[in-house]
Amino acid sequence: MCSPQEAGMKVVGVRMVTRSQGRGLAAGLHESGKESAPLQKGEAASEGRQSHHTMKRKRKTQRLRVAYEAMDGDGEKDRRVEPFQTLGGWEPRDWRQQLENIRAMRSRKDAPVDQLGVEHCYDSGAPPKVRRFQVLLSLMLSSQTKDQVTAGAMQRLRARGLTVDSVLQMDDSTLGTLIHPVGFWRSKVKYIKQTSAILQQRYNGDIPASVAELMALPGVGPKMAHLAMAVAWGTVSGIAVDTHVHRIANRLRWTKLPTKTPEQTRATLEEWMPRELWGEINTLLVGFGQQTCLPVRPRCQDCLNRALCPLAQGL
Repeated sequence: MCSPQEAGMKVVGVRMVTRSQGRGLAAGLHESGKESAPLQKGEAASEGRQSHHTMKRKRKTQRLRVAYEAMDGDGEKDRRVEPFQTLGGWEPRDWRQQLENIRAMRSRKDAPVDQLGVEHCYDSGAPPKVRRFQVLLSLMLSSQTKDQVTAGAMQRLRARGLTVDSVLQMDDSTLGTLIHPVGFWRSKVKYIKQTSAILQQRYNGDIPASVAELMALPGVGPKMAHLAMAVAWGTVSGIAVDTHVHRIANRLRWTKLPTKTPEQTRATLEEWMPRELWGEINTLLVGFGQQTCLPVRPRCQDCLNRALCPLAQGL
């Protein structure tokens, strides 16, 4: 399976917004007691305040800052949003019923993502730091690649002992053979080598514990960073939006206006969706997109939302 520990670099003037409880790999690490627990709230920010002082300013109407936000000068914590309370302003029509219908359709958890997703492709017997690296690597491989193909590549890599050191000692040709046929495998060979070198030099072989530092790594985008935070560090830093989430959110009109990119979709969803749902929504919609709301010829006749979905009504 794929997993995380302390980052080697300081995060300046930022802090994580919200945390999941006992999710995935990070929960297992905490229980094992083998290494330190995932970052505590405000821990990254407390380091950042030593070298950077932000000016205190009045807050405007609460607006979510993607994955992290600037601290007030006095370090005051944000108020928590009550469960299932939207963040104010616009919200989609019928979204609660649509969500419950999707949960019902996904109750069997038998989509590819449920068996072969990032939470299922790291080596559970490896040291925590190695598991965190494997989480990140599986996410890098997963871009533009089906879960089945990603899982196969991870199996081949793990059979040779998948660590930062083993990747750096491997020649490009061997690495390429092991990860083929993941999408854009040649580029991923380069990114994996570059990222592994950075992790060894700056993070003592571990992965960063903030979205900003993760996204600074070669080949790591926003979706990967947010998923790495959730699975490897147990921190829900934002909604992980891939092509499935992007497509379904637009079909259900969960965005006020049509969005053109996953990042636009993420920003729009985070403006209204209750934070308690952020950690759930990726796997929920990815599986729904794999089984029912397909990119081409969606199975609207089998969908519980067919009477509530603008796309189904237009077919």
